[in-house]
Amino acid sequence: MTCLAVGATLLALAAPGFTLSWTHSVEHVDWQEDWRVEGSALVLERARVRGSGAGMEPGDGATLEDGWWTWPARLRTPALVLAASGATGKGWTLCSGDACHSIGAESATPVTLAPCPRRNTP
Repeated sequence: MTCLAVGATLLALAAPGFTLSWTHSVEHVDWQEDWRVEGSALVLERARVRGSGAGMEPGDGATLEDGWWTWPARLRTPALVLAASGATGKGWTLCSGDACHSIGAESATPVTLAPCPRRNTP
């Protein structure tokens, strides 16, 4: 079982991978990213956007698949900070396996996603 810290909440994931999706606040276009928890980092593996517009340009090597511009993405980071502006009305959806969670739907402080801290066991 993989653990992801979502703000102050620890979330058990059925698998190391999860999809983060949201609607762009200006263009109102759907965006999705496939992430994986790898040790003490989050690794972005793939991104896709349903359309394009200001700040929504598909990445290098993008191909059109079932209405989504999809491209391989390579980013490794210790955490993601998601601004919770409340401007989209929905925030983000984080899905792993069959379980989905809504985060940052209301205007609040940013939400940080990070691998759970490792415990030192004797």
